[in-house]
Amino acid sequence: MAGQVWGTNTLGGYMYSLNLSKHLRMSLQTLVKFRQFADAHDATQQGKHKGDKFHWNVFSDVVTQGTTLAETVVMPETNFTISQGEITITEFGNSVPYTGKLDDLSEQPVKEIINKVLKNDAKKAFDKAVYDQFNLTPLQVAPTGGNSATAVTLTTSGTTATTNNIALNKDHVKAIVDIMKERNIPGYQGDDYFAIAHPSTFRTFKNELETIHQYVESGQTKIMNGEIGRYEGVRFIEQTNIPKETWSNNKSNWAFFFGEQLCRAA
Repeated sequence: MAGQVWGTNTLGGYMYSLNLSKHLRMSLQTLVKFRQFADAHDATQQGKHKGDKFHWNVFSDVVTQGTTLAETVVMPETNFTISQGEITITEFGNSVPYTGKLDDLSEQPVKEIINKVLKNDAKKAFDKAVYDQFNLTPLQVAPTGGNSATAVTLTTSGTTATTNNIALNKDHVKAIVDIMKERNIPGYQGDDYFAIAHPSTFRTFKNELETIHQYVESGQTKIMNGEIGRYEGVRFIEQTNIPKETWSNNKSNWAFFFGEQLCRAA
């Protein structure tokens, strides 16, 4: 049986020994970072069982834009198109079985420990599931030529051939924000976009902001898990649940910029 047993020290035997500390020490964990941005409220209300499908409609702009009319001209008519998306409800699960002997002889609360380690596992599993969906975005940007300190190049195929050779900086952020605004990507919260990446990915960028007020006197507060500041209408989130990718000649790593749509910085 896979799980916790008394007969193996590393699987349970160490839970009783002479002078064992009563204080529980758990592996270091972070709160969910990607999961907090997953918006599936309607789906959870409409379908609650594995395999259930949930659909949503996307309405286009009108085909022909309105314009001025002469006095006797008949009111023009136009239309719009509707496309449809679909998700399928799935389930996640994990368990840690344990023996009655371990529970009886342990100096430490077996059930409490198992609850904590499973909660930690759930944080990582949910973040990974959301990250996998984020990573499907067809929009990717990279420094122009691989080393431009000011310009970025957008691709819309889901990949980029550019080898990154410079760290993310505030001018890259400005260029990415300009692209998102000019693509009419709406903000995630109000007019604000969000960006999420590893702390070291933001390090050069954060150093540049030491002389800039990240939060001005407008009363804004950091309300998202891992939020570190705001610049150019982007609120920045640090995460460590999802590992870095291995890139050749890289000076940074991935970062996701998003409003109601995603743009991945490579």
